[in-house]
Amino acid sequence: MGNDTELDVVVIGSGPGGYVAALRASQLGLRTAIVEKCDTFGGTCLNVGCIPSKALLESSHRFAEIKNAGRHGIVVGDVRLDLPAMMGRKDKIVGGLTVGVAALLKANQVTTFRGDGSLRPSHEVAVNADGRTVELLKARHIVLATGSAPASLTSLPFDHELIVDSADALSFEAVPEKLVVVGGGAVGLELASVWARLGADVTVVELMDQLLPGCDSQISRLLGRIVSKQGIRILTGSSVESCERANDRGQVKVKTSDNSTVELTADKVLVAAGRHPYTSGLGLEQLGVATGAKSGCVAVDQGFMTNIEGVYAIGDVIGGPMLAHKAEAEAIAAIDIVAGKPGQVNYDAIASVVYTWPEVAVVGKTEDQLGQAQTQYDAGVFHFRANGRALAADSSEGFVKILAEKGTDRVLGVHMIGPSVSELIAEAVEVMEFGGTAEDIARTVHAHPTLSEVVQEAALAVDNRSIHSVPKKG
Repeated sequence: MGNDTELDVVVIGSGPGGYVAALRASQLGLRTAIVEKCDTFGGTCLNVGCIPSKALLESSHRFAEIKNAGRHGIVVGDVRLDLPAMMGRKDKIVGGLTVGVAALLKANQVTTFRGDGSLRPSHEVAVNADGRTVELLKARHIVLATGSAPASLTSLPFDHELIVDSADALSFEAVPEKLVVVGGGAVGLELASVWARLGADVTVVELMDQLLPGCDSQISRLLGRIVSKQGIRILTGSSVESCERANDRGQVKVKTSDNSTVELTADKVLVAAGRHPYTSGLGLEQLGVATGAKSGCVAVDQGFMTNIEGVYAIGDVIGGPMLAHKAEAEAIAAIDIVAGKPGQVNYDAIASVVYTWPEVAVVGKTEDQLGQAQTQYDAGVFHFRANGRALAADSSEGFVKILAEKGTDRVLGVHMIGPSVSELIAEAVEVMEFGGTAEDIARTVHAHPTLSEVVQEAALAVDNRSIHSVPKKG
């Protein structure tokens, strides 16, 4: 395709934001191309993030459950781990989905280009490969969807052997005897769970005073107790001072919350201390695209346009919650705006999920945030231990908390820890999207016996009328 042919949309990056933007543009009849530097489509999420991590979480969870099947009256023999087979299953799932994305792009007549995309003047995008420009695309609209990359720490530079990132930790060739995870957020805790279940001695080091910083503090405390019972050592309020090699292992010095120093031996040190927007080689400076001075995120307006007319950006590269579904929502909204349609994203109704066991799922404001904003609210809490389905499933740890505005009863936040809450949170998101109330949830008939009844009971508890719990006094 020569530079004399003008496209309607060129998307740089084929992660959840990028490929969804391209598909939506095609749906709307826009001539669209997508530029991807990697061999497969799908970005971090599909290739080395969301999907492979969930595959390993599921496999490792089943492994742990089988080893403890005796409490169900099931007697099993010697349970052994076949790590190559487990990794093979993960890779097969990823491979099938990346092929699926390629097929979707082809079926929707999206032209694909392999190489590094970079911005040029006059609404052009250069496709670069092997040190040279192989294509020059001209488009009326350009969408930057280049995602993010793992953030490193000065004291722990990646060597991808001893000090590894999240992508490395999805492909270990053997279970590390001792694993130190730096970062107690979603990524760190999920990968800590995988390798602890498979036999590693795992320590999680978190700088803040709680796991999942910013999460509901009650949930954070409970999750900390549960994962500790699962054999994961937790050091909050702690920081890694150094990591030195000794006998093919790492000697990690950690300053703890009481100012003492703990030395940890590690076969692998996983740094899971956040991510940064990936803008390298995009040509932002040359074109004058504005970015945040500290964050490095591409700055956009409410319509996802940068300060350069016709250049848009979505997903991790613009900051905010670095979530695949957030990027997808922004992709659809941005392309709708490009096509002259209304498009927006309600950021107050975007859920976050942590796929430990039990799972954590949250949407909206926390009690701390509401307190800081001086917003009056009522809270309803119901525990899974009082739910028949959870007890039958032997997964009764956790609770659902619903926060509703005092006076209007409008749902402002929902916080869950428990079995399958990654699925249960969708009900809360939908109610919040439509400006619904706790009463709306409470009066909706939920099937029995199901885990979803915990959500209904929590909604009833907002008005102190939960059926299956002791009422609050006063």
